[in-house]
Amino acid sequence: MFCPKCKSLMFPKDGRFKCNKCGYTQGKEKIKENKVVTEQKEKEVVVLEEKVDILPKVKVTCPNCGNNEAYWVLRQTRSSDEPETRIYTCTKCEHHWRAY
Repeated sequence: MFCPKCKSLMFPKDGRFKCNKCGYTQGKEKIKENKVVTEQKEKEVVVLEEKVDILPKVKVTCPNCGNNEAYWVLRQTRSSDEPETRIYTCTKCEHHWRAY
């Protein structure tokens, strides 16, 4: 929040906002009106009973079961000047392996 008088940044102090530059204070009413005070709200959580396919798939042979389809993700496992590592997960047996 910025001070309406000197346009400097205001800081919270004792439930109000106070400008350290010019001394202007803004009361609790304004804080609530500008929605600076946050209220705790209940959040709805969704629980999925089934497995959902959200990762990309590729045709590659699983070394564990021989399945021809796997999910893949890219991770930076080494330093930033090295290429990323592709990590595969078999769609059938969920075996993990990686390709550099």
